[in-house]
Amino acid sequence: MSESITLTGMVLLSVPSGDYDRRVVLLTKERGKITAFARGARRQGSSLLGATLPFCFGQFRLFEGRTAYTLAGAQIDQYFSALKADLDGSLYGFYFMELAEYYGRENLDASMMLNLLYVSLKALENPRLWNRLVRYVYEIKLMQINGEFPFSAAEDESISETARYTISFILNTPLQKLYTFTVTQEVLGELAGIQDRIRVTTLDRKMKSLEMLQGLQETNERL
Repeated sequence: MSESITLTGMVLLSVPSGDYDRRVVLLTKERGKITAFARGARRQGSSLLGATLPFCFGQFRLFEGRTAYTLAGAQIDQYFSALKADLDGSLYGFYFMELAEYYGRENLDASMMLNLLYVSLKALENPRLWNRLVRYVYEIKLMQINGEFPFSAAEDESISETARYTISFILNTPLQKLYTFTVTQEVLGELAGIQDRIRVTTLDRKMKSLEMLQGLQETNERL
């Protein structure tokens, strides 16, 4: 058997496999998006029971196979428990992870994507920040990292100067300072309008988690 490797990453997706196993998709700093199987992870008392759930961030010990990895152990540093306890926040989080899974590629350095995902989930846990603002900041930055955000949006004369400045700030600010501002509802609406158009023309599939999030928001508005 080959030697194990340890990768830093986050569980983006976790689904049952067989009677007791789990198949997980990890976004890792060193090797990008990978698929791993956790044998016996659904058995009561398994050391991998809690480490193979979405949002888990930490170090994962794996063995590399021909088509997938085998997860042998994990040291979880962050479970994002507060986020998972909030329905609205958790739906935003699942959407963020689905977008990361969409852009993730195997055997490519994903350190910036992973760091962005981490700080964005932490921002969702911040009660002083609007989740919608965090969402559009995350979308813009993620598209920028992957070379798909049109820089001309920061010069769009159809939106206000404040909105253009906000887009420019997002594009030019390092991740550790990304969520240090707020905007008015009017500017947030402008960001939503322009980013929704960009997302529809850029992504080639619908995000199931976004449809669930939008459905919840429409239900809340009717109540």
